[in-house]
Amino acid sequence: MARVRYLHLDVFAASPGGGNHLGVVLDAAHWSSAAMQRFERWNNLVETTFVLAPTQRDAAYRVRIFTPHQEIAFASHPSIGSAHAVLECGLAQPRDGLLWQECGAGTLPVRVEGEGASRCLLLRPPPEQIVGTGLDAHPLLAATLHGVALGRLPPALVEGGRKWWLAELADEAGLRAWNPDHGAIGAFARATDSMGLCAFARRTSAVPELVVRAFPAGVGIMEDPASGAANGLIAAYLAHAEPAGPFARGYVVSQGREVGHDAQLIIRIEGGDIWVGGRTHTVVSGTLDWNTD
Repeated sequence: MARVRYLHLDVFAASPGGGNHLGVVLDAAHWSSAAMQRFERWNNLVETTFVLAPTQRDAAYRVRIFTPHQEIAFASHPSIGSAHAVLECGLAQPRDGLLWQECGAGTLPVRVEGEGASRCLLLRPPPEQIVGTGLDAHPLLAATLHGVALGRLPPALVEGGRKWWLAELADEAGLRAWNPDHGAIGAFARATDSMGLCAFARRTSAVPELVVRAFPAGVGIMEDPASGAANGLIAAYLAHAEPAGPFARGYVVSQGREVGHDAQLIIRIEGGDIWVGGRTHTVVSGTLDWNTD
């Protein structure tokens, strides 16, 4: 049995307990891939990460990300949470305001703003590309969105670290009240080898805000309370489609209320770069014992 440090985090929380769960295992240098997968399956979170020494010279640390089913190259909320854990445990310090995190998608920067409970971390995701747009982009898309009023932008398939279908709905009330056909989303995700469908709507407010709901049926999740990678792709799509629009420099996202959470994500768009982030809270800090054989 190996005794190692372990943190259980609340990532992107607007209020305590409102964000997305993440487990972070530190001191995992001697864990095999099989042991990591076995622990995450037992832990039964959306993701658990394992922090290791970097293999790239510019990186401060390396992270491996596991879902209950498989290891994945990249996801934003595990990246933000892992950066928080590294800072909390004194394993690395930012250089010029940045932590450089190595993962399966490369070495990515995490911007560190503030300290303590008010600290905000923002990740620059991998480069994105718009693969296709319009209701005719795939034969199953129109059926998946049947019965909802769409917004001003056409649906789109966008890829960057993860691959998501995006759809703007006409208004916040319609999005929050939507009861989607999860079976149709699952079939659509499998047919397109994508995460699934992420829907968004613009809020009427003094500052630019979006409401987002994400349905990652491609990885077996009905609805995600806080989706960093999907929100990064929405930001890239908005910046491309409306470069002079009110959302072109950034905005705030509300997500998760429909599944009992209250997440807030911060989006910054600067010189073509997308930054996705928010605050993270440590809920549990301790040790765990696990058989790594």
